[in-house]
Amino acid sequence: MSDVRHNWTSEEIQEIYNKPLLALALEAGNVHRKYHTMGEVQVSSLLSIKTGGCTEDCGYCSQAARYNTGLEVQSLMKLEDVVARAEKAKEGGASRFCMGAAWREVRNNRDFDRVIDMVRAVNGLNMEVCCTLGMLTEEQAKKLADAGLYAYNHNIDTSEEHYGDVITTRNFQDRLDTISNVRKAGMTVCSGGIIGLGETDNDRVEMLRTLANMPVHPESVPINALVPVKGTPMESNRRVSFDEMVRMVATARIVMPKSAVRLSAGRMEMNLAEQSMCFLAGANSIFAGDTLLTTPNPDFKSDMEMFQILGLTPKAAYADAHHHPHEHKVLENESC
Repeated sequence: MSDVRHNWTSEEIQEIYNKPLLALALEAGNVHRKYHTMGEVQVSSLLSIKTGGCTEDCGYCSQAARYNTGLEVQSLMKLEDVVARAEKAKEGGASRFCMGAAWREVRNNRDFDRVIDMVRAVNGLNMEVCCTLGMLTEEQAKKLADAGLYAYNHNIDTSEEHYGDVITTRNFQDRLDTISNVRKAGMTVCSGGIIGLGETDNDRVEMLRTLANMPVHPESVPINALVPVKGTPMESNRRVSFDEMVRMVATARIVMPKSAVRLSAGRMEMNLAEQSMCFLAGANSIFAGDTLLTTPNPDFKSDMEMFQILGLTPKAAYADAHHHPHEHKVLENESC
């Protein structure tokens, strides 16, 4: 009988989340070995192609125009500069290149046309191409898919109940609608959340339940720890502890066994031993490169040194695609 379910209850996930930490990590590790190659880690690189000036009020974000975070607003990058950064990321060991723009939603204008050109160009490097550009219509999602976009990132951030305490300029359903549009276009979904936003353990459980009960699990589930940014409403939030990250990674692994669980923002605060515990508990994806959009992140060199010490190997591009590339269509009851 398959462990892949889409009907989790809050109580079931809460029970998993609250298990003694070592028992939880061991259980998650066993699930991980059943569905994935132990020691194989998908490496992604994330580039901010358009920085700052966003009209949203996300309480954690340095790029919101309404907060004085000292961030310099930058217009959309040039195509050749993006391609150069993608080539450098590939040389560093990344198989996926994600481009992020500080937009509330995609607009049908010249900038979107330029992003389409970027997708085509990076696709030509034989890398999995991912974008995170804000809200998308079904038509826009199809354009990106036709250009060769492999994955679209749109995090749900937190539970539906807590969402309004974090962001007021859009609602939780807007997030789900964009994910649905990405699915309809045949792309893979990258969607996770952030802990440390002032949420309760119950909010964390509900966030995972929303993801785990989708008709198809997100192919990638980033687990982010808040990196408090001076000038934002959450600048004084308590830093997330390492054991909280392990709990989130392990619980995500158990309820979404086939998904890639990505150890994302917050790795700068974790030492080698703490990160290795997350890998044991089912993390099999990371963001590499010295910045995540605008926040610090370990560089490629230190990550490759960590891989060597722990015996980890970078996963090849398109390893989970049924066809190579972009003929990938997700089946109704599948989450590869």
